[in-house]
Amino acid sequence: MSAVVSRVSAPAVLMYHSISASAAPDPHRVRVHPDRLDRHLRLLRRLGLRGVSQTELLDAVDRGQAAGLVGLTFDDGFSDFLTTAVPVLARHGMTATVYVVAGHMGATNSWDTGPQFPIMTADQVRAVAAAGHEVGSHTMSHARLAGADPVTLAAEVVDSRRLLEDVLQAEVPGFCYPYGSYDAAAADAVRAAGYGNACVTGDYVPGDRYTLPRCYVSPRDTGAHVVARLARHAVRIRRPLPAASGR
Repeated sequence: MSAVVSRVSAPAVLMYHSISASAAPDPHRVRVHPDRLDRHLRLLRRLGLRGVSQTELLDAVDRGQAAGLVGLTFDDGFSDFLTTAVPVLARHGMTATVYVVAGHMGATNSWDTGPQFPIMTADQVRAVAAAGHEVGSHTMSHARLAGADPVTLAAEVVDSRRLLEDVLQAEVPGFCYPYGSYDAAAADAVRAAGYGNACVTGDYVPGDRYTLPRCYVSPRDTGAHVVARLARHAVRIRRPLPAASGR
């Protein structure tokens, strides 16, 4: 039976994947150019907003101090998060959560058909944490969890947390459902595994701490798209919105 949980009205959370200048085919639309990420973060700063990790954002919500914050998340744990995204985030004084597919560390996104991108190694995951970013779990194999049996849920949800905590020698509080695929049993499994929060894809109506909504950012999203996503979440900004760049 599902536990009774309260809804969470949190600021917007933006969802990225790969950050790369590569011109290789990108059929799944997961690769955002670093210059575009830089423009997005520069826009947040102009709006008086600061990007933070998911757990930091929720802690601020609990304290009633989330005004001016936006969540930044990066799915899958691609190695370009460390090599490309982290320097851009540092330039703007922002942090993020990277959700790592734990069973693929040092390998590639073999769950996808099409182009393969390297996933961070254990050493790179530790480097990300040392740089001040949050590492969360994205399961062991990037499996769809809706309808999964208890054995599969345990392997994907529990084992991934244990592996990442062994790598980091630190708690891993955050989880992300691959493809946004979840049901009540999956959310219960995440809660029972000891995570403090979990996020989905889309679903802009406030969820509980284990079904938190996010806004997907595509490779072609301009400043206007980012502003529209912030407005949809009714983000409170400190200054009037400037004209968003069309680039």
